Amino acid sequence: MTNVNEEESKPIVAILTMPGGRIHFRGNQANFQDIVRTGQEMGFPVYVVTIKDLRLSGETIKGYTLNEKKEWEQRLFPLPQVIYNRIPQREDELRPAVRRKIKECLVHPAIRFYNPYFFNKWHLFEWLKKSKSTAHFVPKTKRLRGEAGLQKMLERYPCLYLKPESGKAGKGIMMLKYQKDKLLPYRLKVQNHKGSTTYKGANIQRLWARIRMETGASPYIIQQGIELTAVDNRPFDLRVLLQKTERGQWSVTGVGARMAGSKSITTHVPRGGSIEDPKEMLAIVFGPESAPGIMNRVRNTSIIIAKQIEKASGYTHGEMSMDLGMDASGNIWFFEANAKPMKFDEPHIRQKSLERIFHYCKHLASH
Repeated sequence: MTNVNEEESKPIVAILTMPGGRIHFRGNQANFQDIVRTGQEMGFPVYVVTIKDLRLSGETIKGYTLNEKKEWEQRLFPLPQVIYNRIPQREDELRPAVRRKIKECLVHPAIRFYNPYFFNKWHLFEWLKKSKSTAHFVPKTKRLRGEAGLQKMLERYPCLYLKPESGKAGKGIMMLKYQKDKLLPYRLKVQNHKGSTTYKGANIQRLWARIRMETGASPYIIQQGIELTAVDNRPFDLRVLLQKTERGQWSVTGVGARMAGSKSITTHVPRGGSIEDPKEMLAIVFGPESAPGIMNRVRNTSIIIAKQIEKASGYTHGEMSMDLGMDASGNIWFFEANAKPMKFDEPHIRQKSLERIFHYCKHLASH
């Protein structure tokens, strides 16, 4: 049993999301249930609150928690000491009313705000290029401005990736290759729901109209294609989950490996990718004696990158997931970081990640 004093030292935590959806609020319901259940088991007063109900001027606010039957129930709660931001989509976060509310939370004297904003891909690469300690992990990256710039980049790197600045889960990614020995040397591979479609052209102008059609009005970046390590001709990358501990320091919660589907140009599981054991994958490619050292290097690198992202962003972050790749020479490359990590499917990583949310909430409230 928790004694009263210990109970008192646990801060009140609110999980922030958007109103609407089937039941009172939007977002990943199963994830919210896991977070609330974990918080309750650890003795934290915890509830879900929507942007609409989050009124910081009153004494109490309307929120949702799980009752004994594990169903959502609306009640009145005291103001939170820590707000864990799980606003589900970038579009939500960009709404003026939502941005105003986040700002209000960030300057509130009695509330600590955990995870202020989504990241933008272009900003991430710019932030990492700023520091000597991280610049060499970043593939050559430019903004997509026009076909001349694309042609120039393709002359330097025979394989390029085109990615939306604000994409998620591999949506909208294209791969462009120049294979000079082919009759139609320009190849554009466009990823769709499960597989991909390849368009061929004699020159870049032939493919430019297709690229414009695919990108629409979304800002895109062009990135040097890195040839990832592969097992059975299927490339894989590493997903690292980083969270801050009860001491407020970055730590690696877990590392997973994601292997590309046979028809996919990314390693995302919804697009045919599969979940693998990173140690096994690295042992197959680099040998069992080198794998543990490489895993250590991946962990240390991800912490260096997380610190630089946090510093350059100008905000305090509590967690992020990161996609790192390795080439055949064992160099580590940074591809992506997500400020609102999706849940990891590996059970041991998942459980630890849920507990760490509350460890860091405790740290935030006491500092």
